[in-house]
Amino acid sequence: MIKTILVPATGNQTDDAVFTSALAAARAFNAHLGFLHVRVDAAAMVAAMAADGSGAAMVGGLIERIDEEATQREDAAKQLFQRFCEREQLLIEDAPAGRQNPTAQWLRQIGDEAYWVREYGRAADLLVIGRPADDQGVSIDTIEAALVGTGRPVLIVPAAPLVSLPETIVVAWKPAPEAARAVTAAMPLLSKAKQVLIVTVAEEEGLSDEEGARLMTNLTWHGLNASTRHLKPERLGAADTLLAAAAEQSALVVMGAYGHSRFREWIFGGFTEHVLRGAAVPVLMMH
Repeated sequence: MIKTILVPATGNQTDDAVFTSALAAARAFNAHLGFLHVRVDAAAMVAAMAADGSGAAMVGGLIERIDEEATQREDAAKQLFQRFCEREQLLIEDAPAGRQNPTAQWLRQIGDEAYWVREYGRAADLLVIGRPADDQGVSIDTIEAALVGTGRPVLIVPAAPLVSLPETIVVAWKPAPEAARAVTAAMPLLSKAKQVLIVTVAEEEGLSDEEGARLMTNLTWHGLNASTRHLKPERLGAADTLLAAAAEQSALVVMGAYGHSRFREWIFGGFTEHVLRGAAVPVLMMH
């Protein structure tokens, strides 16, 4: 069951779409939304510049400018949060009150965004994060911290806000522990879907398809409408093939995030454009 959802509040105009998508998930489970804003620590950012005592005046001026920008960003984030709660009639609660509707909470820290998203994320049931675009929204470091450092599922949402959770879920399946953990983490979402499509992408049918069939059997024991589908990768690769199939179904994708040592290569590789920046569908990932 999903009862607590963490959402970074960056102060950018892209926040509203991410907030709306997070609320779609919260409404499905009557969950509590924690909106976390991390204010930049201006002094920490420029401390190294003054380590040798030179350029102290310049550094001092830089701290003031960074701090002023941080104040503006924090004010913008808080205003976006307040307007969103007013528009959606979300009650602001700091503790459970037995309500049958989603509630919201403002959270604030100072320092490194990736660090605090990781710290708060470990205690949440789900994280909802928007894709970075044109230096807006969360950083790649924050997405990595959420995926690798929290042990929680991360729902990466597209630029277009979700009004409700998709009725079809595509499970990007491969015989790996990460994929199995992703399915387990997604069970609350899977239980609400009308259709679950287990997709394997490979040139030839093989072990993935056999295990996909076993997963289908397991999900049917849970009362889910599950089926399997094997796809051959198109010219642009497996990622495009998978995302195209999901887009056809207007589906949410469930997949594992693989390997800490390879994660940077993956995050900046083929999936950067297609999953983090360009995919038109939401993707739930679990490391």
